[in-house]
Amino acid sequence: MAKSVKQSSAKQSKENSEPLSVTDELVKANEQFVKEFTLGDLAVRPRRRLAVLACMDSRILFERCIGLKPGDAHMIRNAGGIATEDAIRSLIVSHHLLDTQEFIIINHTDCGLLKVKEDELKKKLAEKMGTPFGAPAHFHAFDDLEENVRQQVDRVKSHPWIPKHIPVRGFIYDVKTGALKEVICS
Repeated sequence: MAKSVKQSSAKQSKENSEPLSVTDELVKANEQFVKEFTLGDLAVRPRRRLAVLACMDSRILFERCIGLKPGDAHMIRNAGGIATEDAIRSLIVSHHLLDTQEFIIINHTDCGLLKVKEDELKKKLAEKMGTPFGAPAHFHAFDDLEENVRQQVDRVKSHPWIPKHIPVRGFIYDVKTGALKEVICS
């Protein structure tokens, strides 16, 4: 089924002489990736027994900035690198089902959530979309990067299903220099 959808959308783009969408370009890139794919034997458990919670920012390439390779770690990413209920759920699964033994949290300079106020964002979205605020209940905007990292580390460490022996460390990635700086947490 997936193959026929892929083929029909590629044909449609060619027939209509319309430029490919970004998604179409990605599907095309995957075709090349499949030809060179060699990672099918990686274990489901991360080799480095590490889980990383980080921002979704497209400027951060973890494979390069902290030397991770495919199969090394679980990568959990969301806006702001926030220890939301879902991120913590993923960390719990990572540890209890897949044996990770260390967690790191990475926020970064020039984060979009540093540039907004929670209430202003909700108001702007309600006006733009013409409907009152609903879910998500929080966007987790913040104005102090180091304090935000500390809050996320504390949120993870204080969860009753995260064992106390699991180290949880926090970092700030500088998008201008590529440097990673550890934030001292209590």
